[in-house]
Amino acid sequence: MTDRWYAEAVVYCLDIDTYADSDGDGIGDIKGLIGRLDYLARLGVTCLWLHPIHPSTQRDDGYDATDFYGVDPRLGTLGDFAELLHQAANRGIRIIIDLVVNHTSDQHPWFSSARSSPDSPYRDWYVWSEEEPPDRRQGMVFPGEQDETWSYDRTAKAWFYHRFYRFQPDLNFGNPAVRAEIKKIMSFWLQLGVAGFRIDAAPFIIELTEPGNPDSPKDFEFLTELRQHVQWRRADALLLAEANVQPAQLVDYFGDSGGSANRLHMLFDFMLNGRLMLALARQDPEPIIDALRDTPALPAGAQWATFLRNHDEIDLSRLTAEQRAQVYAQFGPDENMRIYDRGIRRRLAPMLGNDRRRIELAYSLQFSLRGTPVLRYGEEIGMGEDLSLPGRESIRTPMQWSVKPNAGFSSAPADKLVRPVIDSGEYGYEQINVTAQRHDPTSLLAWFERMTRTLREAPEIGSGSCTHVDQEMPPGVLAHRADGPTGCMLFLHNLGTRPAVVNLGALYPEADMPNDVLADREYPPVGKLDALDLAGYGYRWIRLHRSESVE
Repeated sequence: MTDRWYAEAVVYCLDIDTYADSDGDGIGDIKGLIGRLDYLARLGVTCLWLHPIHPSTQRDDGYDATDFYGVDPRLGTLGDFAELLHQAANRGIRIIIDLVVNHTSDQHPWFSSARSSPDSPYRDWYVWSEEEPPDRRQGMVFPGEQDETWSYDRTAKAWFYHRFYRFQPDLNFGNPAVRAEIKKIMSFWLQLGVAGFRIDAAPFIIELTEPGNPDSPKDFEFLTELRQHVQWRRADALLLAEANVQPAQLVDYFGDSGGSANRLHMLFDFMLNGRLMLALARQDPEPIIDALRDTPALPAGAQWATFLRNHDEIDLSRLTAEQRAQVYAQFGPDENMRIYDRGIRRRLAPMLGNDRRRIELAYSLQFSLRGTPVLRYGEEIGMGEDLSLPGRESIRTPMQWSVKPNAGFSSAPADKLVRPVIDSGEYGYEQINVTAQRHDPTSLLAWFERMTRTLREAPEIGSGSCTHVDQEMPPGVLAHRADGPTGCMLFLHNLGTRPAVVNLGALYPEADMPNDVLADREYPPVGKLDALDLAGYGYRWIRLHRSESVE
């Protein structure tokens, strides 16, 4: 790997409490995860992103922390976590954790003190207003589940700000003491051995909230402070964040106006994610081409994180109403499949009708486009969702390991599980599980393992440039390439159902014995690139040339 290890990583994200239960209490735990590290290593994972691990009231799946320096006792101890870091490192896997510091739980000792008295040393750690703010009912993140962002606290006799739920009061990032505490929290976990952080709700931790001002100023220099701080503590520490903002604002999260990459290392590419979904729905690559063209240029060292599914809904808010309707019609036709008037709360396999060809096509696209791929647990075996569960919980069901009771996730009685397993239908654990796919060399799991190995043999995909091949293509076909010091890869993807023949003979003069390294089926040799067959929903990864300096 390069010094910027994140550029060539394969990131896998999971909730510990739904992954593997080692003690039979119905809740996944750290020891259970340690027991599955060999599985992740075989899959090709090089970075493990853990969703919130801190003690919390569990009113928002761990995002309402009551102690940023501890581990939720349901998951294990701090000692267990240190052992996880050690065992993961033995397998070449780095671990990053969620940094959810935009807010705390209203049960956090800081807030308990803050609301108790105006003289509390923690009073100014939160955002207060003596009068009811006129923007009280603006800026909700969860429309339909929130009806305000300012709530009155009878004990404090003041209004407090909460960008998310009422039980998650926002911290005041205009307070130097709060900023210092956040750095202290990060230092603690870096010292323990984490490789970095996924920063939750990045636009809100730089927001200097002013009562009555729905467009409060943002202090991007705080991101510069965080970057400088973590790199003094651990030189290769990663800051990965979500910032689903307008494209013109994105570059400010990576670096200052001088062009330096001195803020976040990586951002999730929400714009590409929405366009990918639109392209799959239309069976037309144009939205992806638009995304590649419209994406702002990044400073050197900055990187996108690509994803198809993550722990939240598929957010379509960056699409137009008409485009959103097209995606809904294909992938979320029932109202119960949608959430927050902007997204879809489903996993990819059922969205694509469990069509193996389309699932491979979609993930081949994601893993071959510019950036670092992030894979949600269970996607590698084609897990489904449970729409009977509320909200985002539909895609947070336990990992399906085998045909043993509770999918091999836990030995606890079914009614004691942290969340029910999917136990019926074509996505039930008797049909979809790791063990069955491990014994099948043609399974989706086997395909993912093969794809990640291929990806790691082509570092130019992650650390090189990504360019649309602007030549006339048959309907539904996307051609793009990745170029870097290690060589060049060419990619063909057919989003449509009709077979196609692609002529890219103009690229042959720069090729050196080009050959397929990954494809949906056996194709004739690539020859001079002037008659490349491509099946419906087909894909081909073609090595154009490889640098002689690479062994």
